[in-house]
Amino acid sequence: MTETMRAWRVTGHGEPEAVMALDKVGVPRPGPGEVLVRVRAVAVNFPDVLLARGQYQERPELPFTPGIELCGDVAALGEGVEGIEVGQRVVGSKIGVMAEWAAVPADAVRPAPASLDDASAAALTIAYQTAWFGLHRRAGLRSGETLLVQAAAGGVGTAACQLGAAAGAEVVGIVGGPAKAEVAEAAGAARVHLRGGDWVGAVKRDGGADVVFDPVGGEAFEGSVRCLGFEGRIVVVGFASGAMPRVRADHALVKNYSVLGLHWALYQRRRPDLVDRAHDELTRLADSGAVRPVVGEIVSFEDASAAVQRLAGGDTTGRLVVRVSE
Repeated sequence: MTETMRAWRVTGHGEPEAVMALDKVGVPRPGPGEVLVRVRAVAVNFPDVLLARGQYQERPELPFTPGIELCGDVAALGEGVEGIEVGQRVVGSKIGVMAEWAAVPADAVRPAPASLDDASAAALTIAYQTAWFGLHRRAGLRSGETLLVQAAAGGVGTAACQLGAAAGAEVVGIVGGPAKAEVAEAAGAARVHLRGGDWVGAVKRDGGADVVFDPVGGEAFEGSVRCLGFEGRIVVVGFASGAMPRVRADHALVKNYSVLGLHWALYQRRRPDLVDRAHDELTRLADSGAVRPVVGEIVSFEDASAAVQRLAGGDTTGRLVVRVSE
């Protein structure tokens, strides 16, 4: 095994392309309870943007390696690791995987579904776990209900559309443009509305929404709660718009709806058994063809900073995935 590797590092806080640099660093050693993974692919996530800007809920000490989601092969086991084999292809999540090798806690990696290639598998964990927990654990989505998905052509949005359709819901997507509407429809949205139009009125005329999945915040949240029906539930996943919405308790009381927060990483830390259960279900759905990550583009390892910057611009569809090795 080589003693050094290439790894992207954030050297200061700012826009990703300005503060990310490709460096040579030492190959990590797996500590107790960790596995060393030879990284095949890394999916780009919006938290990578926030990490570069210093705006994420976790702020690693500079310089640090970004990247939070991977697919790769287990190369070595740390002390005390059981149930994982060297050579096994796995998916997993941890800050610091935008590198050729990564040491990852053993309880944060799981078998990669055989039905998914490396790029698709790399994009399975965070978006689909977030969507699964949001729709099923938090909102209790039921067959026949109407699910409204904000940013329905994005990574977590397409995951929510696919999982909602698989659960028998009527999926309504909100997107930023006609090209994105096609992506949302392909992911399972029965109806799609453009964010610039009167999507609030259109959804209300069609009977409103039982569940809203919102990774956008701001005006998207404010419009979404106006669409909620009796006993509706809105799941707050993130604030990609950059605007923190104001939750009105009086409005929730009068309309009888619930506002539910979702921070998936807390489940990984506090209830990994539930994450295991969700992964098993996602693997089953992937193997059946019911869900498949929408990979918009695969980029080279050398272009990782540009990919994170593109995601920051908000004009991507599906997932951007960085190919690290074959």
